[in-house]
Amino acid sequence: MTQTQRILVTGATGTVGRQVVAELLDRGHEVRALTRDAAKASFPAGVEVVEGDLTEPDGLATALEGVTGLHLITFGGAAFIPLETGPRLLELARSAGVRRVTVLHGGGPTPLEDAVRADDGVDWTVLMPVEFMANALEWADGIVATGEVREPFVDRLSAMVHEGDIGAVAAVALTQDGHGRQEYVITGPEVLTVGDKVKTIATAVGREITLIELTEEQAVAQWQAEGLAEDVIGFLLMAYGNTPEVGRTVSGSVEKVTGRPARTFAQWAADHADAFRGQS
Repeated sequence: MTQTQRILVTGATGTVGRQVVAELLDRGHEVRALTRDAAKASFPAGVEVVEGDLTEPDGLATALEGVTGLHLITFGGAAFIPLETGPRLLELARSAGVRRVTVLHGGGPTPLEDAVRADDGVDWTVLMPVEFMANALEWADGIVATGEVREPFVDRLSAMVHEGDIGAVAAVALTQDGHGRQEYVITGPEVLTVGDKVKTIATAVGREITLIELTEEQAVAQWQAEGLAEDVIGFLLMAYGNTPEVGRTVSGSVEKVTGRPARTFAQWAADHADAFRGQS
């Protein structure tokens, strides 16, 4: 059994942050969740909620008191801009006695991640997940309304990861030795096409779902109609049309770090079936 520790989780209301919180609780640790607005935050019983903003690190000294581990994100504030406050955050963390830090990779180089990697005073671990299984929730409205999924590049491959497994890897790295100065690419246990994902969801909900392949032009028009920014559309065209090898290769990190296999998309779909039935 690992000795109970107190961990501060930033970005605690996000897709990954919530999973880090849940996994730490399941493992018997004390969790302090940082949020900009505690009145709007909802967490499981036993979580200590504290207000603070990573863009204003000097206000976080109290939140860091008695903490042995710190989970960081690379963007902050209401506008989610890249954080420039990494050096000061780490200085405060070291002064408070923080021993281990995890940072959720932001998809590319960021000032905060650079600061973490350069720090010799803590055992840091960089978490680099590939596509989240939770991204499939973007299809829920279409499946409920028409029984269809409309996507381009349907043969693209993805080693998509269960967001709970990202939380599990983070929880281990934050509470156990042996993960300092490590970079973990976190994937699921299998490589799937869009068609594989749609079939898996159809099985989970017990209904037929039709996959309609869009041309690149049709996809751009659809994304524009949904209000996506042009830079986001450009990223999607790149990521979907020419998925990097790292995004379509099983890494094995989940089992290596946690001691159990990564969860499958079938498990994720079964757990979220109600969302695709319109019953979320």
